[in-house]
Amino acid sequence: MLQQTQMARGVTYFTRWVTRFPDTTAVADANRQEILKYWEGLGYYSRARNLHKAAQIIVDDFAGEVPCDYDQLIQLPGIGPYTAAAVASVAGNRDIAVIDANVTRVYARLFDIDIPVKEKKAKDQIAGIADELLPVGKSRLYNQALMELGGVVCTPKTPECSLCILSEFCLAFDRGTVNERPITGISKKITTIQRLSGIVFHEGRILLLQRRENDVWGGLWEFPGGELKKGEGEDAVADKILECTGLTVDIVDPITTVTHHYTRYKSILHCYHCKLQGDDIEPVLKSADDYRWIIPEELVHFAFPAGPRKVIEYIRKKCPALLNFTTSP
Repeated sequence: MLQQTQMARGVTYFTRWVTRFPDTTAVADANRQEILKYWEGLGYYSRARNLHKAAQIIVDDFAGEVPCDYDQLIQLPGIGPYTAAAVASVAGNRDIAVIDANVTRVYARLFDIDIPVKEKKAKDQIAGIADELLPVGKSRLYNQALMELGGVVCTPKTPECSLCILSEFCLAFDRGTVNERPITGISKKITTIQRLSGIVFHEGRILLLQRRENDVWGGLWEFPGGELKKGEGEDAVADKILECTGLTVDIVDPITTVTHHYTRYKSILHCYHCKLQGDDIEPVLKSADDYRWIIPEELVHFAFPAGPRKVIEYIRKKCPALLNFTTSP
């Protein structure tokens, strides 16, 4: 949960998670939709899907006990070098260096590394330093202390050099380059994507589509629609719904526009209140794995990406009667 999430937010989710899933068996036995629902809002949903798969393997192959061997951990879905090293060293006290963003920043300043830290040369240099300095038999304490030092003292902005126990050994501090380290490289350009979607009503029910497993937000649910392309107007939502479902709808009213960010994308979602034409409710799925016609009260049982979730939150607060929301949460 903390791989792409701030600590305060992660703790809230983790507490709720372990209450429902107290061990690996509970995770393994849960269905995928419940896993995604408990992860809803954390983003990067492949983490949740991989966690589910890993738990099933741990139950089947390791009697439900998470291994602390690096080579076994690295074989589990969703576990890369950092996570494998962190679990092996912190949980198992194995002599393995852990290198995260905080550790990278500490070493980049301590040794005044003057090349972008994401380049292979810098990564190899930092890995070599980490291995050389790791105290045998004390990796659990050392790795956590180093990550804490980077998170609390040697921070990205306004580092507390006067409080740092390593300042007398720090080359960047000695040379006055602390604020120039680490060198992170060129920031990636943000790409804006605009999408149209419609909440399609028919006889008191609304239509949900489930994203394909290998898509972004695979396995999550959304309202039908598609990407707004250059030259198209927002009234193209009916055409987008026709393209992805084969269903014809009338546009009743615009509902809202919401924005969210993920990785290097800015996603703008325009959502409309739509009504199904005719009585044929069977969609022909062009870009989804499944569909449901549900009553609005059932929305709480489905996991949504940030865009549709923000739309639902907007409706709950601003126009609750549209989905029969009687009270705010």
